[in-house]
Amino acid sequence: MKQSFRWYDYVTTNIYFLGLSTLSQTLSPLVYPLLVQQFVGEGAKGTFFGTLRLWSLMVALLAQAFWGILSDRTTLRWGRRRPYIFGGTWIDLVFIALIGFSSGLSGWTGFWFLFAIAILLQISANAAQAAQQAVIPDLVPEDQRGRFSAIKAVFEVPLPVILVAFTVGKMVAAGNMVGAILVAVGVLVASMILAMFIREEPLTAKPPPLDWQPFARLVVMTALFTLIILALGEGVKASSVALDAIRDTTTALLVAGSVGLAAMAVAVGLGVWLSVRVSLGDAARANPSFVWWIINRLAFLVGAINLSTFIVFFLQGRLGLVKDQAAGPAANLLLVVGVLILIFALAGGWLSDRIGHRRVVAIAGVTAAIGVVIAIAIPSLLAINIGGAFIGAATGMFYTANWALGTKLAPPAEAGRYLGISNLAGAGAGAVGAYIGGPIADYFTVRFPATPGLGYVLLFAIYGVLFLLSVAALARVKEKM
Repeated sequence: MKQSFRWYDYVTTNIYFLGLSTLSQTLSPLVYPLLVQQFVGEGAKGTFFGTLRLWSLMVALLAQAFWGILSDRTTLRWGRRRPYIFGGTWIDLVFIALIGFSSGLSGWTGFWFLFAIAILLQISANAAQAAQQAVIPDLVPEDQRGRFSAIKAVFEVPLPVILVAFTVGKMVAAGNMVGAILVAVGVLVASMILAMFIREEPLTAKPPPLDWQPFARLVVMTALFTLIILALGEGVKASSVALDAIRDTTTALLVAGSVGLAAMAVAVGLGVWLSVRVSLGDAARANPSFVWWIINRLAFLVGAINLSTFIVFFLQGRLGLVKDQAAGPAANLLLVVGVLILIFALAGGWLSDRIGHRRVVAIAGVTAAIGVVIAIAIPSLLAINIGGAFIGAATGMFYTANWALGTKLAPPAEAGRYLGISNLAGAGAGAVGAYIGGPIADYFTVRFPATPGLGYVLLFAIYGVLFLLSVAALARVKEKM
């Protein structure tokens, strides 16, 4: 951006993240879990919620990278990114309306209808998201990306979380799911309108002839990552046979936790390495820090995203709440988390520009792990909220510093392609944590019905260890000066 920045450039450049995240925070932790529970029942909710998350997010992974490549090459007078933000939003509205319609269905018909619509929504939503993610690399000089990334983090996490807590969460708790979805739609459309004021200029240089090889690699990358998650998930499910022979509850928890952690760690490390190698080819070897950045991002987000995703089920089991009763406390907890994210996202942007992005990301990983320990130690809503505060502070720092680090590692001329591939972390986190973790929680719910929260305590502990593994991966990332 050649012109000087004004205060509203910080808003228009990042405002669409508010709409995207409000929709996501409405659907993923509140609407989808309760609908799946309604359709498949208590004993299978974790497994089938994980199935929905896996396939919808793998479609998101492919779609976001695909749309990123297209937007990199777009030469419309309106710019490279805004046409996709505009068009993707209006198509989103059709699928969101159908999700509201699904709330009146029941049984397997309801589940598979929701499953199909969730996948279609990912295709349209990621056309807009892929374009939005490339706006900062397109328009903002490297020495100012920490500040812009801080505003991005505020719009992406704390503001939508707070908004959902005050409005959507209370509506869902009152049984008004359709009204909650309408609120999210209103925020999405308003954010899209403001994003149209981004001071984007059209791409003047004619792009080279389209090379179909990246498209083929995207398909292979997504299929490979999906197969790795499927194989590891089936391995975890098969391990239940061995668990049946273990009579001691503590031993069963340790074995299941070790198997689940190992499966998620392999999915994160091997899945990212093979997938990026397929997608980028020799460029992956030339930029190993970018690969390790995705591994760091994925390991952290497996914990952060799935703690939020499974919070309704966790509160139901841990505190003995019944179905919709958990939506209110979940919304209040998200409010606590959102406020801390807001504060520390701003502080993280300032701090990362001074002591380095890597150090702030490392602090975030350790802080989040401490928060998980506090949250699962005592079956108390107060303890859970205190732990959530730690996790919120860590997540705020992480979102700001990690994204600023990634924009420095991605080649400027291919920012849309590279940052689209980085959705291995964004989409892959939900898929890895839910598909592999859901059956673990279901197993302990069915085997130990007297302690229904046991499986989710174990699952949250696994996510806590993954926060620490994200710090270990960060050691291989070399920050450009």
